[in-house]
Amino acid sequence: MRRRIFRNLKKLILASQSPRRKELLEQLGIAFSVNPAKLKEPPPEGVSPERYALKLANLKAKEVLSRLQEECFVLAADTIVVCEGKILGKPKDYLHAKEMLELLSGRAHEVYTAYALFGPQGQRENIVKTEVYFKKLAEKEILAYLNTQEPWDKAGAYAIQGMASYMVERVAGSVTNVIGLPLKEVVEDLLALKVITFYENDRE
Repeated sequence: MRRRIFRNLKKLILASQSPRRKELLEQLGIAFSVNPAKLKEPPPEGVSPERYALKLANLKAKEVLSRLQEECFVLAADTIVVCEGKILGKPKDYLHAKEMLELLSGRAHEVYTAYALFGPQGQRENIVKTEVYFKKLAEKEILAYLNTQEPWDKAGAYAIQGMASYMVERVAGSVTNVIGLPLKEVVEDLLALKVITFYENDRE
């Protein structure tokens, strides 16, 4: 039987269809259901990138919670990549992904993940920043990476936990934050709101 660190005290809903966020929670043994938010994201006007990410996380959590007819906690998150003051979302097409990787090449960029945790006994929200430093990429490297198909559904057109990991010179901050969910902070809030607790022994 697989050993776990945590067990649930309350039902948890992940308001995201991101396989990366799902995998991060699963590796800790936290039980949850997936119920993605259904909303049209407003344009990032008049706010900083990190505040925009937090606004989206809050909107997603509230939208899912409003549809549920049960007592539970909802966890929503949004990740934004920023380089040279420019927000890099998911690439629209091949050329868009190529432009992003060319911009990231040889530069530092910031990754912000904002999350909102809403439930009947309280709520928490947070913004976590990580700085990522890319090595200088040759054009043939960029083209080879684009051919892997890995960049298509990733903010910034790369996956730090995937084949792009070798492109990263160093990371200042949380790696799981870059993947899509800052686990240290999320777990602290889940514990504080008594959504999860620690296993007391290996026979529970």
